[in-house]
Amino acid sequence: MKLLLAEDDAMLADALQTQLGSAGFDVEHAPNGAVADYLLQKQHFDIAVLDIGLPMRDGLAVLQQLRQTQTALPVLLLTARDALDDRVAGLQAGADDYVTKPFDFPELLARLHALLRRSQPANTPTLAGGLTLDKATRRALLAGEPLELSGREWTLLELLVQQRDKVVTKEQIHQAWSDEGGETGGGNSIEVYIHRLRRKLEGARLVIRTVRGLGYLLEAEA
Repeated sequence: MKLLLAEDDAMLADALQTQLGSAGFDVEHAPNGAVADYLLQKQHFDIAVLDIGLPMRDGLAVLQQLRQTQTALPVLLLTARDALDDRVAGLQAGADDYVTKPFDFPELLARLHALLRRSQPANTPTLAGGLTLDKATRRALLAGEPLELSGREWTLLELLVQQRDKVVTKEQIHQAWSDEGGETGGGNSIEVYIHRLRRKLEGARLVIRTVRGLGYLLEAEA
């Protein structure tokens, strides 16, 4: 997922780039509002995080300009302003969510994942190999036949398909399970669910590979 981070605090921006990168995001950083405007016009992003107090052009102005051409891009505002009027102004300008500083990174990440889920058309099936995922019904079909999946198996499979041909870390899997409101599990719980999915995907033109020390990779069989 391509993410624009517009933040002028160099230390915070550096920390967020590292953490978001570890969570699977491809982060492009804008240190001021003018750069954010330019990047939003020239590049495709899946989601944007805008600090309101940006130099040269503040985050609300950037957001208002963005909404003239891109109404669907999910935008989360970051700010130290926690007054009700400030929050209302941000939402009225077109923000989808609002986080005040200081914040905990897990909460920020959970909010980003939630925005991304809501922004994806629920009735558009995701195709991979002989597999079809329908997010509207949370159903998976293999060669037209339904797969029996638990809630945790569905979430894991959806994440692997979304990140197809990219390594999905154990941290990302735990976060996805946590975002669904369930326990993340511990010990070898991920290995257990990976094993179950491998068995259920037999016959598909897909394989879940273990990338030692990194995580798991869903790719087409050679």
